[in-house]
Amino acid sequence: MVSWTDDEKELLKSLDTPWKIQCYLDSLSYNASDECKSPRYVIKNKKAHCSEGALFASACLQFHGYKPILMDLRADKNLDDDHILAIFNEEKYSGAIAKSNYSGLTFREAIYKNNRELALSYFEDYFNSKGQKTLREYSPFLTLTIFDNRNWQTTDEDLNYIGEYLDELPHKKILSNKIKLSPVGKKQLEAGLIGSNPEGLFKLKDYSPQ
Repeated sequence: MVSWTDDEKELLKSLDTPWKIQCYLDSLSYNASDECKSPRYVIKNKKAHCSEGALFASACLQFHGYKPILMDLRADKNLDDDHILAIFNEEKYSGAIAKSNYSGLTFREAIYKNNRELALSYFEDYFNSKGQKTLREYSPFLTLTIFDNRNWQTTDEDLNYIGEYLDELPHKKILSNKIKLSPVGKKQLEAGLIGSNPEGLFKLKDYSPQ
């Protein structure tokens, strides 16, 4: 049983649909820190990055009877950061909630048959600040109940170990290294960066993908 405070319970009760959870995450500042704090921290400090956002959304979903599930989208490590999604299922279909520094990498309706379909829905919007498309692989779904004994919802412990566990799962490739990708158009790039926190953007080095 998660030991939420009365105030936390009131907030969680109000976030009773995946879309309401997404809107709450959208209202928070983007956290540029490398630490990964619990959903309780997110509520208290009103900021989150993608890992913290996914964990917060998963805690909300769990509070309302959903299974808390994560999925990792893996980028070219030289070009971009990975992205973590909170998964919710409606009937036989999956959707996602996410906190991102890019406007196109957040909510997805529960219309996708499997994790590959869901991952592919992010491909065209998954780019870095230079307009390079960077999504390369995706993970299986990970149910967070395996970490319930560590009280991931409310602990003061850093939760980067969850991201590390997710990263170690076998990922599947989206495309061959031989495929030449087109750059993102100027308007799409500008739209993707609306409201972004520059401190949280991937720090690009001089690198040309093969």
